[in-house]
Amino acid sequence: MRKIFGLVAAFTITIATAVTAAGQPQTSATTAQGNDPGITATRVLGKVTEINASAGQLMVKTDAGSVVTVNVSEKTTFERMPPGETDRSKAVKTSLTEIAVGDGVYARGYVAADRKSVPAQQIVVVSQSEIAKRNAAERAKWARGVKGIVSAVNPSTKEVTVTSRSVMGTSQAVIIAVTDKVQMKRYPPDSIPKYVQAKESKFEDVKVGDQLNARGERTPDGMRLTAEEIVTGSFKIVGGTITSVDTAKNEVQISDLQTKKPLTIVLKADSVIRRFPQGGPMMFGGGGMGQGGGGGAGAGNAAGRQGPGAPGAGGQGPGSQGPGAQGPGSQGATGQGPRPQGGGMTMADMLERLPTISLADLKVGDTIIMSTTQGNDPQRLTAISMVAGIEPLLQMMAMRQQQGGGQRRPSVDLNSNFGGMFGGIGLP
Repeated sequence: MRKIFGLVAAFTITIATAVTAAGQPQTSATTAQGNDPGITATRVLGKVTEINASAGQLMVKTDAGSVVTVNVSEKTTFERMPPGETDRSKAVKTSLTEIAVGDGVYARGYVAADRKSVPAQQIVVVSQSEIAKRNAAERAKWARGVKGIVSAVNPSTKEVTVTSRSVMGTSQAVIIAVTDKVQMKRYPPDSIPKYVQAKESKFEDVKVGDQLNARGERTPDGMRLTAEEIVTGSFKIVGGTITSVDTAKNEVQISDLQTKKPLTIVLKADSVIRRFPQGGPMMFGGGGMGQGGGGGAGAGNAAGRQGPGAPGAGGQGPGSQGPGAQGPGSQGATGQGPRPQGGGMTMADMLERLPTISLADLKVGDTIIMSTTQGNDPQRLTAISMVAGIEPLLQMMAMRQQQGGGQRRPSVDLNSNFGGMFGGIGLP
């Protein structure tokens, strides 16, 4: 029984930290029912998609997309576990009538040979509403922290400078002191970041150009953060114009804004697509009319890497020009002031509030930006978070650069302006 609850605990953590966005590209189940890790000879893990109380049945869909009919009887026991709990004593008795669509379930019993049904001896439930409450509380903690790109690392003081850019174009920099009490995690390479998959890390793993998310409390002046937890990853921002959309393959072809070379963008089930609204720049000052017009190119930031030069330039390292405040003895460009306490909305924050769309809503000619993870083929990228219709925003940024003595739009540094773009997926 202890082993059962260990499996349930792992399942509840997975359910509690998974992110499913309406409108994201949907793929058919790529894992055959017989090879689905959510199904074994004696149990099924998944989410409830349909309930037929009169027939004593639950339809459960696994993470891989398999659907299993769970049959219950008077001999079936029902228990409810709080999200993330591993202590069996915290489980409470429940019933079929208290289960709701969307709840996570662990159904124990002898699964049929075709793996499409199971007469359940025991059902352990994790409430979707409780998961939502817990995740909302966790996101609130992270929202008070810092999100952006590492622009400087100071090994002697164990400090990290993180930069981001507000919707008004103002550069923001915060210094984080990394003590032994800070919990550090890092996303593995070639992955769409999921919090549950982040691995234990250490200060030495943090590099200039990394994307960083930290939760904790800022000092009154907003220039420093006392961190409780830090999550980092090596990602980058890429921009381009869509040349073709293949909904069958869940792929789009783009012409890279910088190189003009073709790139294939793969959209997974966890990829999120949004669209920037027409007239969007007017919401925050229009083409260079707002405050902070000096926020120009070359800032070191984004859901990926920093680097001087054109959109899509990623991970250039310490030599790139970033807006971050310099930590003692560290290498980084001068800042334009800290974010006020309580935080001004960053460009990435703003984009993450846009409504999601589906892959079918993308059109040839759309200008997109996206945070990406790159595999073995540099011409084939996996999208983490994509925003279409971004041309008006790029034009606004270019106008601000020209007013500040910068160059034309081809030099707009996407990595600088859109730091932290994958945060909606990467955190609880």
